[in-house]
Amino acid sequence: MSLHASALLSALRVIEKARGLLGPDALLGAGTVLTADDARRAAEAGAAYTVTPGVTEAVAASRALGLPVLAGALTPTEVASAVSEGATAVKLFPAGPGGVELLRALRGPFPEVPFVPVGGIGARAARDHLAAGAVAVGVGSPLVGRAADGDPTGLPDRIEAFRSLSLEAP
Repeated sequence: MSLHASALLSALRVIEKARGLLGPDALLGAGTVLTADDARRAAEAGAAYTVTPGVTEAVAASRALGLPVLAGALTPTEVASAVSEGATAVKLFPAGPGGVELLRALRGPFPEVPFVPVGGIGARAARDHLAAGAVAVGVGSPLVGRAADGDPTGLPDRIEAFRSLSLEAP
């Protein structure tokens, strides 16, 4: 079994358990969906949407299953592809290296595309991306830090930094 397949199976089990605990109204998504089979399995596990790392067969498969999809893209060509494949929104990834200037540049030719910058987004970058027109931001390690490994040091401070975001430009 590949590393991706193993990780996906673990994630699908979490979705199934969370669905049971949280009920049918919880919006649980499945990430790193690469293939049509991944999309099908995510839907069967109860995922309400999928997230892909790029414009793969999983985008069309998710849409065919009635699932909204956040398709990964970085370049104008990839954004156009994601839109033409029916992506509900575009996961701008990795957003950190290009900063908010990348989002602003892409919003020029794609003003109607809902962008969700992901990857390297700390509290300040989250504020800047939202002020520049992102519909949401994806945050992982800048928020969670080592808490996922059992070390919650600094987690309350990071949570507060994100909760207190001002959407006014700096």
